[in-house]
Amino acid sequence: MAPKPEPQALHSSVADSPSASIDPLFHILRILPFSFLRPPRLRLKLPSFTLPSPMTVFALLLLTYFMVVSGIVYDVIVEPPGIGSTQDPYTGAVRPVVFMPGRVNGQYIIEGLSSGFMFVLGGIGIVLLDLALDRNRAKSVKVSYASAGVFSVLLAYVMSMLFIRIKIPAYLR
Repeated sequence: MAPKPEPQALHSSVADSPSASIDPLFHILRILPFSFLRPPRLRLKLPSFTLPSPMTVFALLLLTYFMVVSGIVYDVIVEPPGIGSTQDPYTGAVRPVVFMPGRVNGQYIIEGLSSGFMFVLGGIGIVLLDLALDRNRAKSVKVSYASAGVFSVLLAYVMSMLFIRIKIPAYLR
C-alpha cells in the first residue's frame, strides 16, 4: 500500500507563499492599490562604463604604492609631527630634524614621504629599464631610457641607505 502524504507538509508549502496570509487587511492592502494604479513605464538605460587607459591604471597604482610605503596609515593613526626639532647644546638654537633618530618604528611625516619618494623613484627606474629593452625603439631612446633607469635605481638605493644610516647610526658597520 502506498504511503499517504502528510497534510502538514502540504500545508507548510502553501503557508510559505506570500499570498497565504491569515490577515485579511494585509491581503486588501496588497491587492487594492494595484487594482487601479499602474506602475509607470520607465525607459532607463544602463550607464556604459569605459575602461580606463593603462597609463591611468599605472598612475593610480603608483600613487597607491607611494601612499602605502610612505606610511600614510601610520601618519593617520599616530598623528606624528610633520618635522621634528632639537636644540643645539652649544648655541641653544633650535634646529629642524627630518629623521626620528634611534626609533625604527617611528617616523615624522616628512621622513615617510621622502623615503616613499625614493622607493617610487627606484620603481620608476626599473620601469625605465624595462622600456629600454623594447626592440621597436630607436637606439638613442633605448640608451636614454637605460641610463635614466640605472641612475634612478642607483640614486634611490644610495639615498635609502643614507636614510637608514641617519636613522640607525650603527647600521651595517
